[in-house]
Amino acid sequence: MNSTRINLSLMMFLQFFIWGAWYVTAPNYLSRIGFTGNDIGSIYAVGPFAGMISPFFVGMIADRFFAAQKVLAVLHLLGAGAMFFSASLMGSGTEPSTIIILLAGYMLTYYPTLALSNTIALKNLSDPDKQFPSVRVFGTLGWIAAGLSLTYLAWETTVNMFFLTAGAALILGIISFFLPNTPPLESNEPVTIGQIFGVDAFQLFKDRSYLIFLIASTLICIPLAFYYQLASRVVELAQLPVGQTMSYGQMSEVLFMLLMPLAFKRFGIKWMLFIGMGAWVLRYGLFALGAPDQVRMMIFTGIILHGVCYDFFFVTGQIYTNRVANSKIRAQAQGLLVFFTLGLGLLIGAKVAGAIEAKYTTEASTIAAAALAEAEVQTTSLLEQIEVGDSPALQAQLETLNGKKGELRLAQLQGMNWKMIWGIPAVMALVVMIFFGLVFKEPEAPEEEVAT
Repeated sequence: MNSTRINLSLMMFLQFFIWGAWYVTAPNYLSRIGFTGNDIGSIYAVGPFAGMISPFFVGMIADRFFAAQKVLAVLHLLGAGAMFFSASLMGSGTEPSTIIILLAGYMLTYYPTLALSNTIALKNLSDPDKQFPSVRVFGTLGWIAAGLSLTYLAWETTVNMFFLTAGAALILGIISFFLPNTPPLESNEPVTIGQIFGVDAFQLFKDRSYLIFLIASTLICIPLAFYYQLASRVVELAQLPVGQTMSYGQMSEVLFMLLMPLAFKRFGIKWMLFIGMGAWVLRYGLFALGAPDQVRMMIFTGIILHGVCYDFFFVTGQIYTNRVANSKIRAQAQGLLVFFTLGLGLLIGAKVAGAIEAKYTTEASTIAAAALAEAEVQTTSLLEQIEVGDSPALQAQLETLNGKKGELRLAQLQGMNWKMIWGIPAVMALVVMIFFGLVFKEPEAPEEEVAT
């Protein structure tokens, strides 16, 4: 592996390490310091919104005015500052609204870097079709490493996950200045808003099957948001190692990615997508049945189904989009797919998941949550006293307080109506799956596939 591929692989590793270090475990800490379901829903709605506007940002700034690696560096450095500042305020009694604004600012800096890192890699590889997968897989490894690190360091339910994210963003921000130069496009032709937002790809709406696929994809991303916002708390409730257990989902993603070529030959586009949707129904059903009684095997199985949920649906959808779009609009078509799924669908889903969580959080859970938030403030104050002058008495107080917090946290999680919280997205996914199965027709195979 040459130095360019090593640098690009390191970039991908850190890019997704940053994301994996906090994204699925953040609610495990935020819900301890007074954040409600609606608060968490507001935070997670910003990411999809940023994903919806990032094509404009990348298209107008990175592609036209500045080298992509410099834009990547500046965004990660700004993100590191926003994340560090927000983490510094957590646990001190600061109003959730202030922290939400800071985390929203962070996500607005992070999401455009997903497209930028892909752009830098693709433009600097000599044979992108063959080499990019081996570089991109380091991103998945980075996410896995982040989850394992959180468990190993015992940071998966503490504020330290956010400091880890800030530190990793700072490192990548510095490293990005030394990535292969990726200058802006040399073109005198003006870029239209239509090109940036993929308006040319709207012609795909004339294809009835693709339109049905896009509608189903958008709708299925609404229940998807429940996984990102709530699954890690079910894992915590079952007293499984949170970061490590959540990382098993990415491990299964790698496994099922390897199985996809065989699955395509056996099932075809329609049934691959149908199986992916069915995996979501099964996953949420397992959570609905397993979470109330902390049935670990059900919860664990729901996590490792991530590989089927993601690969069979999203990756298959990307391949299907690439097939139906002609060469002139393929890039726009992929952007359009992201806009409607990980953008619009996930944006709606984040708010819906937050509202459902708030609705089915019982009074007992709310009381325990308020007491836990107060105990977290007391812990911060006590730790400050220990830094000034440690003593056996202060350590005894800290030990007692930590024990109390453990009891309150368990009461908070047990007080949530998990059957309804997971049953609703299970039904949502089931309805979308049935709709898709009834009205979507298997597309014709491309000519080269028919020939084989």
